[in-house]
Amino acid sequence: MTENPPQPEQGSTYKAIAEILVSKFQVEENTLTPQTLLTELGIDSLSLMEFVFAVEDAFNIRIPEERLDPREAGIDLQKLANVIDEFILSTKK
Repeated sequence: MTENPPQPEQGSTYKAIAEILVSKFQVEENTLTPQTLLTELGIDSLSLMEFVFAVEDAFNIRIPEERLDPREAGIDLQKLANVIDEFILSTKK
């Protein structure tokens, strides 16, 4: 059975990202907020890249590194959600 990729709706992208972190990377849901930095997730650099790939797969996109480099300091979950939403909208034009 295949899952339908989440669609960009107000707040739904962040929720989908949080769900990936909880279900696949065992991050405690109560520790996540839109302001949680990727570097604060308690996962190593390899897992961070795996997380980004899991997010890209969930939304059926590939985010160019110039749009978002997860190793860059200061990227929080809301920024990741915003980049995904913007990228999806830009590809629909």
